[in-house]
Parts: sequence; C-alpha cells; structure tokens
Amino acid sequence: MKLSRTIALSILTTLGVQGLVVPFVGDVIDVFGTAVEKYHKIADDKLDAIKDASTQAAQHLGIDLNHKVLAPIVNIDSTRDIIPHKYIVVFKQGISANEASFHQEWVALTHANSLGQLQLAENQELKDSFLASTSDFQVEGGIIDSFNINDLLSGYSGYFLDSTIELIRANPLVEFVEKDSMVYANEFNIEKGAPWGLARVSHRQPLSLSSFDQYLYDSEGGDGVTAYVIDTGVNIKHVEFAGRAKWGKTIPYGDADEDGNGHGTHCAGTIGSDDYGVAKKAEIVAVKVLRSNGSGSMSDVVKGVEYAAKSHQDAVKAQKKGFKGSTANMSLGGGKSPALDLAVNAAVKAGLHFAVAAGNENQDACNTSPASAENAITVGASTISDARAYFSNYGKCVDIFAPGLNILSTYIGSDSATAYLSGTSMASPHVCGLLSYYLSLQPEAESEFFVASDGVTPAQLKKNLIAFGTNDILADIPEDTPNILAFNGAGHNLTEFWHSK
Repeated sequence: MKLSRTIALSILTTLGVQGLVVPFVGDVIDVFGTAVEKYHKIADDKLDAIKDASTQAAQHLGIDLNHKVLAPIVNIDSTRDIIPHKYIVVFKQGISANEASFHQEWVALTHANSLGQLQLAENQELKDSFLASTSDFQVEGGIIDSFNINDLLSGYSGYFLDSTIELIRANPLVEFVEKDSMVYANEFNIEKGAPWGLARVSHRQPLSLSSFDQYLYDSEGGDGVTAYVIDTGVNIKHVEFAGRAKWGKTIPYGDADEDGNGHGTHCAGTIGSDDYGVAKKAEIVAVKVLRSNGSGSMSDVVKGVEYAAKSHQDAVKAQKKGFKGSTANMSLGGGKSPALDLAVNAAVKAGLHFAVAAGNENQDACNTSPASAENAITVGASTISDARAYFSNYGKCVDIFAPGLNILSTYIGSDSATAYLSGTSMASPHVCGLLSYYLSLQPEAESEFFVASDGVTPAQLKKNLIAFGTNDILADIPEDTPNILAFNGAGHNLTEFWHSK
C-alpha cells in the first residue's frame, strides 16, 4: 500500500498545484486547517436551507430527530451482485459547484485518514479485501468518478471503507448512499427463428404467411435523429450502418473502444440498421458501459446516461440544421437502484427520449432498474404468436410490449455479421427505433399538429406512442400490466399518431 502517495495527493488536491515545490510542513497544516474550516462553514450554512427536506426525510425513514441524522444506505439488505466496498453517493438537489467540490476534497482527505488507520490495524482480511477491490484502478480507492445530469442528479462513486461511509452519511449535503452493484445485458439466447419483429410493429393484425416478412414504413424514418446505445458498444464499421454509426464514449476503466460481446451491436441494428432497423436513417452513437462479458457496474451505467444526456444538450445548443432530437436505449438491468432510476429520469427531463428493457426474470419489473424509472418507456417482450414472452417481466412499471423472441440483427465478428437473439433487450430497441422514427417525422412548424418550437417533449412522445399502440392483442398479460403492442403506423400518414390522446 502506497499510503504516503495517497495522502500527498489528497493534500495537493486541497491546496491546488501551483508548482513543483514542496511546501513547508507548517504552511501545509495552516492552509489545510483553513480549508477544513471553510468546508465546515459551507456545510453549516447549508443546514438551514435543507432543514425542512431533512426533517421530512427523517420522519419518512423513522429517524429520531434528537439524534444525528444519517443519509440512508440503499441496497443494504441485498447481497446479490453487490460490488465490495464500492458506493454511489447522491447529493441533495440544489447544492452549488463549490459545495460539491469542497465536499469531494474533504472525502479525499477523510479516505486517506481511513487508509492510514487500516494500515495500522491488524485486520489483514479487510486490508486484502479492500485492496483487491481497487486493484483495477491502480489506486487505493477513494472517488473514482463524479456525475451531474441536468442539475437534477449529482454525486460521485468510489471505493470507501465503512468508517469513511459513516462520515459521508453524516454530511448534510448527502441525500443517500447506494451500494454499487452489477448490471447485466438482458439478452436471452435460444434457438434461431424468423426475422419477424419489424413486420409485427408495422401491422395492427396478427402476422400471416403473407405479412410476416413485410415491414411497412416511411423511408425517411430516423433522419435527423441521434440514437445513443448504452450497452456493450457497437460494431460501428458494420456495413448495415452505412457510416451512420460512431463511437461516443467508453466508461469502464481500461476497456477498449469496441464491442467484444455483440449485445450492443444487435440492439443498435434493431434501432437503425439498413435491413434490420426500425428507423433506417438514424445516427447511432455507441456508449459502452458493459464489458465484453455483458456485465458492468451501476455507477458506470449512471456515467453513460450522463454522457448521453450532455451530448444531447450539446447538440441542441449547436442548433445543427436538420437535427430533430435524440433517443437512448438501455437493454440492461440489475437490482433496484434509486441512483440509476434518478439518472434516467433526469436525462429524460433534459430532453432525451429513453427506452429501457423490462427484464428477463418473469417477475414484477418494478423490482429492477432501470425498468422502474418512471420517465422512461419500459418495454416487455412479445412473441410472433402475440403472447408475452415467457421470460419477460411484467407489472405496472411496464409501459408497452414489442417483439423480443428470435430477433435477427447486426452482430460482431465481421463487418457483415448477423445473429438471432431473444430477450427484452431485443424488445426495447424496437421502441427506441420507433421513438427515433416518430421524432424524425414530427410535424413541421406550419402543421396544425406542431408541438413546440423545440420539438416534441419526451413526455408527449411517450404518451402518443402508448396511445397509438395496438391494444388487447397479447395473451398471457397479467391484470396489472398494460396490454399494448408497439405500432409504427404502417408507413401511412401519421396524423392519427400526433392526434393521439
């Protein structure tokens, strides 16, 4: 353990690096003391502003206000897929950039102190466990990443000892602390079948021998729309994307800018490839949050959502001619994560039209994230015979269904590879493709159905998409689950869609 390096870096972070000169120790102590006093003053000043919110939260959580109020830890009762010693810390809304910065500097110093105590302790098992969990980052833990999505969700993630977490929880700027956990691609591999998904979303009636391979659509669908695929990456050189796919960002530390799994490429193909895509002119942006084995951390997924939301906002500010909006697809899931749900909700409020997979556990989708994010469109999987796929999650958190069994799309291995996959992972990109399709075909300013000068909002498009779907056609749908199948309008005039109530 290189403890001295960690402490030195923490002190330099607090003071600011003004040159390669080692300061006199007494000066360091004086300046450090001043910084700590300044931090505590800011924290104290914030107490009055958050007193009402803290009181309400404490009453809701059953906390005795005569004792120190600690921010709650979520996922505390779950050990499934928890990443040891890793946490997501979410700030209360409304804190300033300076407050966040001072807080993170304080956390760095607090973490260094905890590491020092660990070094002196005799608990070798804890030492080995903590250092093993941070080995990929070549550091001894602390803050790894920070995030801010549309000023609606901000915080950071990192590796911390219990003693540091307790102090973080006692800080009045912190809303809650979440144990970071694993998320997985919602793919469900089974035997090959027919490429029927596109045909199904373009027909009201069940497919027949004459319609199962016919996709009815507007050839301009997707034009001017950017679709962010938050997944394992995308094979951007695939011929099916015809130069419309590009690499956005790789979030997992040390991972390559490529799809080593195929899941993300398959989803991207369903959204916007030439032969297998719903919106054939959409631009595709790869946002890699899952590694080649199809798994990743909740905190990395939050960072991916942040990237997509900020990229969309940058595109809006750039006022590029012909730009009509942005969509996002997230065909992944894990246990319930308030941080991820809040991140998705914030991204939607930032203008990103979001589709997420309901999950493949044949359970209530409200138990998983991001399926339980209320602002997104949560998509269950249907079969070619118009039934809920046996693996698909259900419940009131599901908004709509789309084809998800034996779906043919783009893949990895070559620039022309394809594969059949099944899962709610395959259903969600059908809806993301529909969002991209409808966005590109939204009414012009002179139309009576024009929504606003900055385009249709995610809330309005979600409402119209659900209202325009085919009702009560699916079998094996529980009573508390919407029985709605996604529909694209069959290539006809979309006046009815924009007039949907």
